[in-house]
Amino acid sequence: MNSQNTARHDGKPSSTVLQTSGHLFIISAPSGAGKTTLRRAALNHFPDLVFSVSYTTRKPRAGEHVGVDYCFINKHEFEKGIAEDRWAEWATVHGNYYGTSAEFLNHNLAGGKDVLLEIDVQGTRKLLRRYPQSITIFIIPPSLEVLRKRLESRGTEGARAIALRLANAEKEMAQKNLYRYVVINDQLDHAVAELVAILEKHRTTA
Repeated sequence: MNSQNTARHDGKPSSTVLQTSGHLFIISAPSGAGKTTLRRAALNHFPDLVFSVSYTTRKPRAGEHVGVDYCFINKHEFEKGIAEDRWAEWATVHGNYYGTSAEFLNHNLAGGKDVLLEIDVQGTRKLLRRYPQSITIFIIPPSLEVLRKRLESRGTEGARAIALRLANAEKEMAQKNLYRYVVINDQLDHAVAELVAILEKHRTTA
């Protein structure tokens, strides 16, 4: 998610730490760095790895599938979830809500299942308060210039939008030390292999 105009929140006080038997893998990356492609590759490699689908109040975009890309709910339902402490963390982004289901994470992790979550840097900070043993992975492009070319090649945004994404990317990349691992997505096959190796290491030795 774009971190511009974003405010993230915990569902519980920061002192709440949940003990789990499964492992939570958190992937973050600037827009255009390839995190979705890498995430899909990881899920294909580990069919038993559970993906946490975020909830949002925004409308589905062309090609998006309910329960696969996002769980789409209305604003009233989301705000009810805030009041009932349903979200492990949540955000407002350009007038829309986004959130991570605490019940989904807790149920799967307590059951010994490994969960993969794709979220931004601010969301990672919030989730680490609840799940400090999470394995955090940050995906970065080889350079901002490469990222610019990737964004331009999409052909879906104008120069101003790309400039904003690049500015946000620079801010996010400056926080990469928050993460346990940093994967440079220069050549896709190498990046996939590195990500799979990280997941495999913790799934087999943790």
